[in-house]
Amino acid sequence: MNKANSATKQQTKLSAQEWIGAAFRALSKGGPQAIKAEAIARDLGVSKGSFYWHFTNVADLKTKMLTHWYEAATQEIIAQVNQVKGSPADRLSTLVDIATSNKSEPYGGVSVEAAIRDWGKYSDEAGEMVKRVDTQRLNYLTQQLMAAGFDEKSARASAEILYAGLIGLEILAIEDLADLRTGMHRLLQKILN
Repeated sequence: MNKANSATKQQTKLSAQEWIGAAFRALSKGGPQAIKAEAIARDLGVSKGSFYWHFTNVADLKTKMLTHWYEAATQEIIAQVNQVKGSPADRLSTLVDIATSNKSEPYGGVSVEAAIRDWGKYSDEAGEMVKRVDTQRLNYLTQQLMAAGFDEKSARASAEILYAGLIGLEILAIEDLADLRTGMHRLLQKILN
């Protein structure tokens, strides 16, 4: 195998998913300005040529990051919860377990959602995706709470409290000031009782 073929093979070893994960870690550590092909390639220990196998440019990477976040952190979680057999309370408890799991570790941990929200303040594209995600999550929580016996108005108000609790507890957990899972289960129990 000649050097050109060897270099090409090394450049294609990383998947788009691995680049997206690394980009989220960069976002979590340094904000949106840290999402740069060269810096991410350096962190991954590859040439930035590998980046261009998967993305047209950094803007394309950012779009794919946001799409991935929507799919993995909203749609996939809802699909998992919908598979739960049992009461609405069981589904809500499972939702809390999934939302507070270590699923975000490859993306920068508990700080990734806060970083995405911060990014949304400065980017129309990110801001629109944050709103889309928040709307879908709140609507889903409202539906689950209605299934648990709440009327629509109470379900929506409780969904907002539960979701705000998640966002707030994530921020406290970043500073090791709260246990995210325990806090969310306590809040869920207060809402359901």
